[in-house]
Amino acid sequence: MYAFVDIKRLKEHEQTTDERIKSLSNEIERDRVLKRAIAVDIKTNVILDGHHRLCALLKLNCTRIPIVYLNYDDPSIRVLPWRKGESVNKEIVRKAGLSGKKLPPKTTKHVIEVGNEIHHIEYAEIICNTPLERLRCKKKH
Repeated sequence: MYAFVDIKRLKEHEQTTDERIKSLSNEIERDRVLKRAIAVDIKTNVILDGHHRLCALLKLNCTRIPIVYLNYDDPSIRVLPWRKGESVNKEIVRKAGLSGKKLPPKTTKHVIEVGNEIHHIEYAEIICNTPLERLRCKKKH
């Protein structure tokens, strides 16, 4: 299940790249739809996955975003580094999100264990195919 929240409530823990934001905002504007909800920690509103989608929506003057709340304390959710030699953990992610001191792009890779399989966190993100105009709307749905 996903919910719509005010974009301003969310906290980013990781920087983004301008190229990816431009590409994604062009895709969303062309398709007139956001295809997938983003993953957010239910306790802190720190984004776990979906920073570029959030920034693309901001560029498109959206005020709302579909999210999937996850319990980041759940041991089935893990954070790994994208690059060798880097060290990350959930405390670092939360601290970055809550302090506003974002980590560099592609520092964290969130995964979720389902049964005996490990999946990227997008596994928990729901396909929502939300019309762009609904994300620009301020009223509740």
